[in-house]
Amino acid sequence: MREDTRTITFAAIVCVTCSLLLSGTAAGLKSRQDANKAFDVKRNIVKAFGIDISEMKRPEIDASYQKHVTETTVDNLPIYTWTEDGSDKPSKYAFPISGKGLWSTLYGYLSLNADLETIAGISFYKHGETPGLGAEIEKDWFLSQFAGKRLYADGTTTDFIVAKPGYAQGDSAVDGISGATLTGKGVEALIRKDAAQYANYFNSIKGN
Repeated sequence: MREDTRTITFAAIVCVTCSLLLSGTAAGLKSRQDANKAFDVKRNIVKAFGIDISEMKRPEIDASYQKHVTETTVDNLPIYTWTEDGSDKPSKYAFPISGKGLWSTLYGYLSLNADLETIAGISFYKHGETPGLGAEIEKDWFLSQFAGKRLYADGTTTDFIVAKPGYAQGDSAVDGISGATLTGKGVEALIRKDAAQYANYFNSIKGN
């Protein structure tokens, strides 16, 4: 009987020890995962401001974010501003964008230049689109088209277009992705939707 008690006690100790170790490991991994997610958001906000981060290491991106980016909320809408060295006035404004693609919800950020009409940059940091097709929305060749395009005119949103590849015309259109028409239309729709949400805020800054 005593031997049985010892066996049960030993087994219980092993189980408790393993549980504690697993819990500690899981907590440590979650903390690291949360930190990585937070950094990825910062990285994409900096990228959306039109900053070339291709050669920047993590500490440099973190430092750039801390130095230049300010987060605030206006009417329950998150706003990010970029302020250059030596200035006390923002030179760019960014806001989150999201909407349905073909297979998933697309999440990203879009920024405006100081004129509050033209796009400074854009980034996508989370989606589940098809690799080689819709997933091209995160590639530089696609994103670089947006810089300088007009998102607002006369205080209202433009009819921004993600056109068929090779058919983009005018200052409010970019070329879409071959074989990913629905993803492109999703990008078009989410940009129009979220730009409309922020129109009043940007008008208030301009005094319209």
